[in-house]
Amino acid sequence: MATFSIEILNPKAKKLLQDLAELRLISIKEDKKNPFLDVVERIRSKKANITLEEITKEVEIVRAKRYAE
Repeated sequence: MATFSIEILNPKAKKLLQDLAELRLISIKEDKKNPFLDVVERIRSKKANITLEEITKEVEIVRAKRYAE
């Protein structure tokens, strides 16, 4: 059995894949990975000792950049 990761660009392709799954020719398993949670996990694994003041300062910098645009 071969396993592939497919990025669907057109909704028609998704329908075709669902039809193949209904015919029991393929099996579809959606990837439950969340990129945001991957970043959170990576940060937590570093065991960074970030203070609330440092977080607040960083948030304020990002907000200032966002609203300046």
